[in-house]
Amino acid sequence: MIVAVASGKGGTGKTTVAASLTKVWAGPVQAVDMDVEEPNLHLFLKPELTGRETARLPVPLADQAKCTACRACAEICQFKAITVLAGYVMTFPDMCHGCGGCTAVCPEGAITEDYRELGEVLWGRSGEIDFLMGRLRIGEAMSPPLMRAVWQRVDRIGDVIVDAPPGVSCPAIAAVWPADVILLVSEPTPFGFHDLKLARAAFAPLDKPMGVVVNRAGLGDEALYEYCRETDLPILLEIPFDRRIAEAYAQGLVIAEARPEYRQGFLDLAGRVRDLAGRVRDLAAAPLLEARHA
Repeated sequence: MIVAVASGKGGTGKTTVAASLTKVWAGPVQAVDMDVEEPNLHLFLKPELTGRETARLPVPLADQAKCTACRACAEICQFKAITVLAGYVMTFPDMCHGCGGCTAVCPEGAITEDYRELGEVLWGRSGEIDFLMGRLRIGEAMSPPLMRAVWQRVDRIGDVIVDAPPGVSCPAIAAVWPADVILLVSEPTPFGFHDLKLARAAFAPLDKPMGVVVNRAGLGDEALYEYCRETDLPILLEIPFDRRIAEAYAQGLVIAEARPEYRQGFLDLAGRVRDLAGRVRDLAAAPLLEARHA
């Protein structure tokens, strides 16, 4: 299964949870850093990177000699990445989403494909853990196309734990949509509570089971806990507000290994995640079982 570790805002401890959960996970597991704009899971898992490839996006290349200025390419482009001015085709590669529509509709074959670099996909191993990450090119505005390139290299033989980008915009959705379970990492502060609600609302249409990891428990108030109780959003783990955790994080250490007293908590979290996914599968299979016995 795929477990996405997400959050409504940055700085909640999402990477801390993803790294520790990966370290205690039973069986083959692949850690995937989908926060391609600011990847940092490798700073904790310290993998030996053994491969990399450049990710590219197709963009239009116009042959002015063949163009008849029919504007079919400009009319189909929803992102204004190509237009025709005074009979001359102008392209804006940084605005292109690589759909290929302009190439398909050009009656004269005047539009072909060039490429622009998005970033790179890197992979390797951290002990027994497979590791995969993306790194966006400096200056590149769109991360979802690079994230799709990362997804293409995900190994579905074992389980997958994804460190998703923070927030609720397109990159966050692109990171969690294939997941079987979504872990929302939050903190019991007004900002953390507010952004937890945003994240839940944003991911709810995906119809995935969700659970909460409360980081820095004891720091704020009870509003987050009341919300989870009232809306049946399960809290799967509480990580206390502990200076020793902050010190381990600052040294690039995995909490489940650096602080043995917290290892059992992450082992319990792994079991609860599996149970959450299992309950959803049982509910999905129930109508099929009923139909077979009818």
